[in-house]
Amino acid sequence: MIPALAGGIGLFLLGMILLTDGLKAAAGDALRRLLAHFTGGPIKALLSGAAVTAVVQSSSATTLTTIGFVSAGLLTFPQAVGVIFGANLGTTSTGWIVSLLRLKLNIGRVALPLVAVGAMMRLLTPGRTAAVGLALAGFGLIFVGIDMLQVGMAGLALRLDPGALPGGTVAGRLLLVGVGIVMTIIMQSSSAALATTLTALASGTIDLQQGAALVIGQNVLTTMTAGLAAIGASVPAKRTALAHILFNVFTGVAAFAVLPVMLRAADAGRGGRSHILRHLAVLCRCSTSNVAGGPRAQHAALARYERVFHEGT
Repeated sequence: MIPALAGGIGLFLLGMILLTDGLKAAAGDALRRLLAHFTGGPIKALLSGAAVTAVVQSSSATTLTTIGFVSAGLLTFPQAVGVIFGANLGTTSTGWIVSLLRLKLNIGRVALPLVAVGAMMRLLTPGRTAAVGLALAGFGLIFVGIDMLQVGMAGLALRLDPGALPGGTVAGRLLLVGVGIVMTIIMQSSSAALATTLTALASGTIDLQQGAALVIGQNVLTTMTAGLAAIGASVPAKRTALAHILFNVFTGVAAFAVLPVMLRAADAGRGGRSHILRHLAVLCRCSTSNVAGGPRAQHAALARYERVFHEGT
């Protein structure tokens, strides 16, 4: 297990290095103008992040690429934060797409072909095309590393039994939040962890209270890959990752505080238990992007945060 974990982390970090170096080499005025067009304001950045994540069905892919753009100097900190908030919204589409259309894009399956294509582009083509190939190979290696992390953590999944923990007490819910966090660490995907929770709920293994607490923990730990990506990155990239982590943690704390009220409202309303959990996942993500008065207020707050962070570095 330990060699697989170490190798997975190594491949992940190597992928981030190659992605950043490739983007730096491929950067040009045309790419800068394109990125500026789609991330020129808070709303544009938010919508761009949501749209891209809905298409690729992976907030990690959007977040990691955004951090790579920031590291390469192609995106500013405020632009990147808008995109990441959008990714938090866009990732909620996965549960609905899977449940309604039975359609799920697994980026891990195309990771190795991406590495092969990127390597060939790097070796056989000149100029910026070769740099794009390097970035593609790095992007693929990131998800090869994540797949290896999943293999390394697979043994722990058998030891988790959320149904044995009480959801009716504060202590029990806190334990379940912790289990949700561990599930996301093991699976390296909040979407996969959410799907597992929905399946357990549908089968009666857990009840709604337990499922809701698990979902909160799963949403908080989506930030782990961003934290890993910030290792050795530029200061703006570290700020971007830290902003992502802080807002998701704040969201988890806020959702946990109002969880009893939400559960009572769910009991009083209509709808299946799985339907309610999907809505809870959406609310967790939406609160990240709407707290403190929406994108404009958030960008003002983040400007203050950036100044404080800059002074402390």
